[in-house]
Amino acid sequence: MSLKKSKLDLLVRVRYSNPIPPPPCPPKLLEIPTNPMRYARPDFLNAIANDTPFPMIVDAECGMPLDLGRWECLWGDDVKDSALNPDPQNLPSLDPKDRFLLGDPSANSAPYANGTAPVSGSATSTPLPAHVPWLRKTEYISREGVQRVTSAQETKPLPQHIDVSRSAQLRDIEASFAACNDPSQFDLSTLRHPNKQAVIAVESFEIFPDADIWANAYDLFRFNERPGDKPIDVEDPRVDCAILRPMESDGDHFLSYYLTKDDESALEFKERRRNSAPSTLEEEPKTTGFHLWRDFETVKIEQEVPNEFLLVIDNGDTQPNVSSGGEERLKGAYYKNIERKMTLKKRRTNVNEAYVGKWEVVHISHERMSKEELEEREELLAEVTDPAFLLSRDDVDADGEIDVDALGQASGPGENDERGDIMADIF
Repeated sequence: MSLKKSKLDLLVRVRYSNPIPPPPCPPKLLEIPTNPMRYARPDFLNAIANDTPFPMIVDAECGMPLDLGRWECLWGDDVKDSALNPDPQNLPSLDPKDRFLLGDPSANSAPYANGTAPVSGSATSTPLPAHVPWLRKTEYISREGVQRVTSAQETKPLPQHIDVSRSAQLRDIEASFAACNDPSQFDLSTLRHPNKQAVIAVESFEIFPDADIWANAYDLFRFNERPGDKPIDVEDPRVDCAILRPMESDGDHFLSYYLTKDDESALEFKERRRNSAPSTLEEEPKTTGFHLWRDFETVKIEQEVPNEFLLVIDNGDTQPNVSSGGEERLKGAYYKNIERKMTLKKRRTNVNEAYVGKWEVVHISHERMSKEELEEREELLAEVTDPAFLLSRDDVDADGEIDVDALGQASGPGENDERGDIMADIF
């Protein structure tokens, strides 16, 4: 005898209830203070009024009843239709309230307000632009009106002939020197700001190249936030003497940012740098430790910055420093060009990352410049200190332009300027 087993399909599954147990303590009654006067304010019912739909009862005439029984000409055959079609030579009198409907809106410079025509003598209203599309932003409408008014103004005619010859250029250059050097032709009260006419000049400065820092190369770095661990409203003397060290890790180029440990070390380092002359350096100079704060990566790099300069306004009372040889310089504005501009942002920190050449502390000291460094510095300073600098160079033609072919032959293959090679390789 064989036993046959079959699966029993249940039509109704058994469900077991799992009631929530009662709370262990009775519910706590909270007393919420309520000011009954808030129900008496008119704005209390605004929400209810906004949610209440208004009944719209529309009749067969859509709310505009038209009684055709007033015109007998519609019902009779021999009745004149002068009431519906008046004689053009004998028009009925128009109600004064409806006279503005006969005006041409495009012919008026001011808009109508509440069915009232504008005053003819009013000139303070803004003209409406013609052919304004539907659902267009008002800011574009006002901009078009300004452009239309500007284009409608009469433009000054340009001179037909401009003399660009060499003699004319020399004449204009000499005239500019005469206007600046001749007290009878130079007047500060006549100078105005090109965009702000109310701003006038109060003092003038002569412009000179800054020979103290002309041999140095300056790059402008912009951070998305101020480096350091101090609040933004607290002055940090360590920032203006920080160190940026180019680094590389697995093909990724970035900059390591170093700061001194405390403010006293930064102030001492800047004071020693300001007052240290090459001839007075010690045999064992004192070192200053700069600690790694964090790494930054570049976001944007501008290799050429032709229109931005470092400008120092000197009123003539600045104490002479060591780099200038102890000589006082004249009152004026001293400039130095900027080589590059870079925008930096914080690099994501990886605790387990260990790249080659990572330094936690950098010790900086001042040492004597080598003979090659002094020669390179003197050559760069000759651009602004030697009046015959351009004439003494063999790679400059008669007009003062550099001969690129001669420069390439003089430098030779494989030779280039070593200043900033590390930064050039990275960026």
